Amino acid sequence: MLEEVERWLAERSWSAADRPLDVLLAAKRASGTTVSVVLPALNEEPTVGTIVATIRRELMSEAVPLVDELVVVDSGSTDRTAEVAAAAGARVVHRDEVLPSLPALPGKGEVLWRSLLATTGDIVCFVDADLREFSADFVSGIVGPLLTDPGVHFVKAMYDRPLGEAAGQGGRVTELVARPLLNLHWPQLAGFVQPLGGEYAARRSLLEQLPFPVGYGVELGLLVDALHTVGLGALAQVDVGVRKHRHQDGRALGRMAAAIYRTAQLRLARGHLVRPALTQFERTPEGFVPRTYAVDTEERPPMAGIPEYAQRHAA
Repeated sequence: MLEEVERWLAERSWSAADRPLDVLLAAKRASGTTVSVVLPALNEEPTVGTIVATIRRELMSEAVPLVDELVVVDSGSTDRTAEVAAAAGARVVHRDEVLPSLPALPGKGEVLWRSLLATTGDIVCFVDADLREFSADFVSGIVGPLLTDPGVHFVKAMYDRPLGEAAGQGGRVTELVARPLLNLHWPQLAGFVQPLGGEYAARRSLLEQLPFPVGYGVELGLLVDALHTVGLGALAQVDVGVRKHRHQDGRALGRMAAAIYRTAQLRLARGHLVRPALTQFERTPEGFVPRTYAVDTEERPPMAGIPEYAQRHAA
């Protein structure tokens, strides 16, 4: 590991307990900073309500007004995700209602990109909507450094990721794809424990400058681009404990891995994928059948260049 990264680990890695809520609230009042929390959601009826209710109860009360805005961006759920989220106290926005002049593309990154137009906070905090046994530390922990340290611009959550009953076995795409890519090509980022984690917060002033891969590559892309935009010293990570969530099957992980590799490839050379597709195999009664999936090849430009966004901020 680079000496620079070893120093960064000592100076820019914290625990959620390092910044109690009273410290965060005092810093928030002194700076006048506003905080938005965004939950991208697709068919998360079993978990989204509990997450919203926890944030409302613990971080949006009169006694603890840490979060100013809580928005669930629904990307086309066919279950009761939107109804459950609204009943729990979130403002629910459908992906297609944001920037309707531009047809939406499928993918998590698309939802996160559009959420910048659907929110107003100076700090934007992203939280996946499939978390179980959710703790408000996931929000307060990663928002904390942004409220208390003006030199920090981007904060990732770090945590244990159990796979079923096996501790520390989650994050298979991280270990097999993302971590090798980062260590080989962006060694300054080798200190991030969960580079692909869906819980992170950043200053709007940074996010609006960054392109957003529309699919699974969004976390890797934002992390790499944040490094190049503000430098390693402006990045940080906070330990928030244990993350439990729904795990995907091997084929879905393969598609995720391909999208992440493609995102890295573009940033290495801004090159061109010869064949932006991934073929996987599924056993059927007739034998192994090939299934070919398109790999995400689209990215949204920095939000600062979108006329509707510029007009809203000029008003």
